[in-house]
Amino acid sequence: MTSYAWARAESADAPVAVLLPGVNYSVQAPLLYWCATLLAERGWHVQAVEWAVDDEARAHPLPFVEQAAAEAFDASPPTSRRLIVAKSFGTYALPWARSAGIAGVWLTPLLSEEPVCEALRGATAADLAIGGELDAFWRPDSVAGTAAQLLSVPGAGHGLTRPGDWRGSLELQAVILERIAGHIDGI
Repeated sequence: MTSYAWARAESADAPVAVLLPGVNYSVQAPLLYWCATLLAERGWHVQAVEWAVDDEARAHPLPFVEQAAAEAFDASPPTSRRLIVAKSFGTYALPWARSAGIAGVWLTPLLSEEPVCEALRGATAADLAIGGELDAFWRPDSVAGTAAQLLSVPGAGHGLTRPGDWRGSLELQAVILERIAGHIDGI
């Protein structure tokens, strides 16, 4: 796994965001790409992670993702304002983020996994979790009582798209990104 600076902030005290991909959803895929772009436009340093998820990583996802997140922050400028933007497999960073006090935008979190659920139940309003109502991994009832903001997207699957409707998917993702932009501006 590696990380690289997607966007370097001009300010020495700029906030830092780390992008964590999914298994088959790179940081170049639409949701993460546009999140990186909007963060960069707002003056954030954006550090992107690339990885190959092998059998060992699948068997032990928490330490794999935690290591990637920690190394990406270590490779970034020091700051007190940090954020994780993670998609699917990258949401295994939730327990680590909670213990490190780092907020996140959690795209299609794996709410079928108890460590992810437990961490999201303990999250704060600085966290935003978004899942599609057609996604088998999106189980908002499993995190009832969380202070995190939850957004259930009607008609969307795990890619936060509408199956068989590219135009509707594009429009849907624009709405999702507006919500993410508003969330980021509020933290």
